[in-house]
Amino acid sequence: MDEQATATEEPSTQAHSDAALIRLEGVHKIYDLGEVQVHALRGVSLEILAGEFVAVMGASGSGKSTLMNILGCLDRPTRGHYYLDGTDVSQFSKVELARIRNRKLGFVFQQFNLLARTSALENVELPTIYAGITPQEREQRARESLARVGLAGRAHHFPSQLSGGQQQRVAIARALVNRPTILLADEPTGNLDSRTSVEIMDILQRLNEEEGLTVVLVTHEQDIAQYAKRALDFRDGKLRRDTPVRDRLIAREVLPTLPSLQDDDAAGET
Repeated sequence: MDEQATATEEPSTQAHSDAALIRLEGVHKIYDLGEVQVHALRGVSLEILAGEFVAVMGASGSGKSTLMNILGCLDRPTRGHYYLDGTDVSQFSKVELARIRNRKLGFVFQQFNLLARTSALENVELPTIYAGITPQEREQRARESLARVGLAGRAHHFPSQLSGGQQQRVAIARALVNRPTILLADEPTGNLDSRTSVEIMDILQRLNEEEGLTVVLVTHEQDIAQYAKRALDFRDGKLRRDTPVRDRLIAREVLPTLPSLQDDDAAGET
């Protein structure tokens, strides 16, 4: 995809899909590093509809992490427009962006970012504190979120008492607790073994298919991208390819074909 002409960087008057939850128009992001400028995004235009499951792919330096920062209202475009649920948030203040993040967005990262001396329940509750929710409702929401990821029985465990996969489930529960419209997952399986990675993808697929949650997943792993419904390939700050995922993998069908960790341990002892 060639870089957009300057004219396309102005607010478009063309009709767009009413279901577009995310819309970028001619988005550029330039980082000024003293005497050097890094053009991280170069005229990116795209739409993501409500209820989609999209994988964002690309090598290091392709622009995918910058895109995620903009989609997550962690950064603003240098030029162009970002419409989130119909509102142009491109030039929102830091306070306004924080408010949007708290109300509409849930984040999951490669590093679980859990507080070590805090229980799973308390870790999940954290975003609700900033949302001004009452203590009683905070606990109720946190318990519901843990149940959604299959950890209802681990509420009072500390991160050190949980496996890597369980810690990532807690992180997903934390991302869900404020009932976001969009879940942004940045390399969520990067620190996990193969089977646990598929278990995490199963949770994301179920959230997308059964609850209609819009999921945007950044990954450099082609096999993980196969669990999404649509793939965006970035290179040199440009969206090079936007295609449906062919031969999509369904995690609940893949899991029975994978050995458990206990099976691997047993094989190693023989």
